[in-house]
Amino acid sequence: MEDYRRQGGIQQLLAAEQEARQIVNAARTAKSNRLKQAKDEAEDEVAKYRTQMEKEYQKTVSESTGFSGVNVKRLDEETVKKIDHLKKQAAKVSPEVVKLLMNQVTNV
Repeated sequence: MEDYRRQGGIQQLLAAEQEARQIVNAARTAKSNRLKQAKDEAEDEVAKYRTQMEKEYQKTVSESTGFSGVNVKRLDEETVKKIDHLKKQAAKVSPEVVKLLMNQVTNV
């Protein structure tokens, strides 16, 4: 009779071990599924954020290129004014420079 009890106890332990394995496997499967779901959600979130940032970047680029045309025109005008100013100054000083050079060349 005692052998029967031991046999029954062993059977119960084996059944409990089997049930524990099933519970652990179910938990691992649930964890794996949840990790996959979290990864998919994160990838979707990253894609949305990337799209939003790309739109903002394109908007900024388009706005800045519009301003750069205005800036280029303004810089061109300023450059022309500075060149004219330098030419006028050079024309004023030119006779004196020629005279100075002629004196230096002839006084060798």
